Amino acid sequence: MVISSDIALLAELEPVAATLLENHYAKTKEWHPHTLVPWSRGKDFEEGYEWSPEEFDMPDEVRSALFVNLLTEDNLPYYFRDIERMFGRDGAWGEWVRRWTAEEGRHATVIREYLTITRAIDPVALERGRMAQMGGGEVPEPETASDGLVYVTLQELATRISHRNTGARITDPAGHNILRRVAMDENHHFLFYRDMAKAALEINPSMVVKSMEKEILGFAMPGTGIPEFAKHSKAISAAGIYDLQAHYEQILDPIVLNFWDLPNIEGLDAEAEQARDRTVTYIEKSGRVAKRIKDRKEAQAATETITI
Repeated sequence: MVISSDIALLAELEPVAATLLENHYAKTKEWHPHTLVPWSRGKDFEEGYEWSPEEFDMPDEVRSALFVNLLTEDNLPYYFRDIERMFGRDGAWGEWVRRWTAEEGRHATVIREYLTITRAIDPVALERGRMAQMGGGEVPEPETASDGLVYVTLQELATRISHRNTGARITDPAGHNILRRVAMDENHHFLFYRDMAKAALEINPSMVVKSMEKEILGFAMPGTGIPEFAKHSKAISAAGIYDLQAHYEQILDPIVLNFWDLPNIEGLDAEAEQARDRTVTYIEKSGRVAKRIKDRKEAQAATETITI
C-alpha cells in the first residue's frame, strides 16, 4: 500500500509517468532470451558431476560480477514488492511497475541459462546462492516515493554500468551479447526514473533534495544478502567493473551535479539547503578519491607497458 504522505506527489506525477511510459514503449525493442543462449554447447550434468573453473576460461573477477549480477536479478520478487509499495498498482504507475518487473525477469532468465549452458560458474554454488539470497529477502527499502525515485535512478544506472563492463570482459561473443542486451534494458529503466526524479524536483525541490542526501550518502548496490558478497564486491571493484571512479564519473557528476543540477536548485527550505551542501561536499570528496583511483590505474598501466 502506498504511503499516505506520497499519494499527492504520485498523483501530480501521474501524467509524467504516463508520458514516460509511452516513450519507453516506443524506444524499447522486443527481445527473447532463448535466441541469445548458445544451446548447442550444452550437455547433461552427469551424476556425481563436480564443477571445475577449467571448464570455461574466465577471470575470477568476471565470475564474481556474474554471480552477484545474477543473484541480484533473482531477488526480483522483493524488488517488485517495494516498487509497488512506493508507487502503487493503479494507473500509469501500476502499469510501469508491472512492465518493469516483466523486463527485469528476462535478465535472470537469460543470464542463468547462459551460465548453465557454458558452465562458466559452479551451478551448485549458484543455486545455493540463489536459495540463500531469496531466503533472506534482503533488499534496499527506501522509505518514501521520493527516496525511491532517487535510489532507483542511481541503482539502475549502476546496474547498467556493471552489466556493460562485465560483458566487455567476456571474450565469448554469446556472453558479451547477452550482457550488452541486459545493459540496454537497464539503461531504459534508468532513463524513466531519472526523468521522474527531475519532474519531482520541479514539484517539491526541498523534499527531493533531502532524499538525495539520504540516498546518495548511504548508497549501496543491492546484494548484501548474497553469500560472500563483500569478497565478490572487492574483486569487482579491484577489476574496475564497478568502483568509486565509475560511480563518480558516470553517476554522481553527470546525473546528480549536472542533469539534476543539484548545486543550482532554487526554492529550497533551510533544511534542504543544508542537505544540498552536505551532499555536494560528499560528491566533491568522492571526485577527489575517484581521481586518485584513476591516477593509480594509469600509473600501473604505464608501468606494465614499460615492463612488457
